[in-house]
Amino acid sequence: MEKRLTVILGPTAVGKTDYAVDLALKYGTVILSCDSRQIFREMKIGTAPPDEEQLKRVKHYFIHSHSVEDYYSAGQYELDAMELLSELFQKYDDVVMVGGSGLYADALCYGLDDFPAADMELRKSLSEQASGPDFPLLQQRLKELDPDSYNLIDISNRQRVVRALEVTISTGKKYSSYRTSPRKKRFFEIERFALNMPRELLYERINSRVDRMVEQGLVDEVRSLIGYRDMPALRTVGYKEIFEYLDGNITLDRAIDLIKRDTRRYAKRQVTYFAKERQIQLL
Repeated sequence: MEKRLTVILGPTAVGKTDYAVDLALKYGTVILSCDSRQIFREMKIGTAPPDEEQLKRVKHYFIHSHSVEDYYSAGQYELDAMELLSELFQKYDDVVMVGGSGLYADALCYGLDDFPAADMELRKSLSEQASGPDFPLLQQRLKELDPDSYNLIDISNRQRVVRALEVTISTGKKYSSYRTSPRKKRFFEIERFALNMPRELLYERINSRVDRMVEQGLVDEVRSLIGYRDMPALRTVGYKEIFEYLDGNITLDRAIDLIKRDTRRYAKRQVTYFAKERQIQLL
């Protein structure tokens, strides 16, 4: 029997974890997470990872497996996940993958281009600029240096803009010039599905989830991570807003409202991303 990876994607709060757990139980298999934030063990509330019951029902990989102190990328995920699948497919005919990070899912399913190694000093400098009022200047700079990348990537995503500029500046070659490799062939069959629901219901679920996170101790979790706030993993929705509150720049109520708003915006981008992918079947 041919080995098969079933990929469950979709916007945040749509119910991917429950669906994936039920599917894994049906297949008698395990789950690989392709979430770029649930991988960090210190981020156990703001990333809405599987709960203890779900983790008991099905074995999960890439959940709380790394520290925010470590730099981790989609490229490293591709290598690690492929090595793990080589082992898992010796035991299972089916493996389920689930998450909302389209880049991580694509890295495993199709492979990434061979980008140059990160220039951490340049990245740090650009990231500092991107975190402040100069971010529009970085967007404009990317438009001037590499208009193809400017038109291709999510230009509101600060990390993507920083990475594109970092590669372009450090190598002298446009970031877009590295995005030309054909998709890599995998030794297993891949089926990709995306969950969705009416926008009003999805937004209600997002708002309720944020309220639960706050009740579960999100503020204390973020406070414990202040020393790592400049790490890429912490520049994400749910954490950056609470940092602003802890800095005294906004009230807690305002921070919560911003988390809900920014999460809804992120979910909208996820829906758009998955809707454009022809290889994804909508459920």
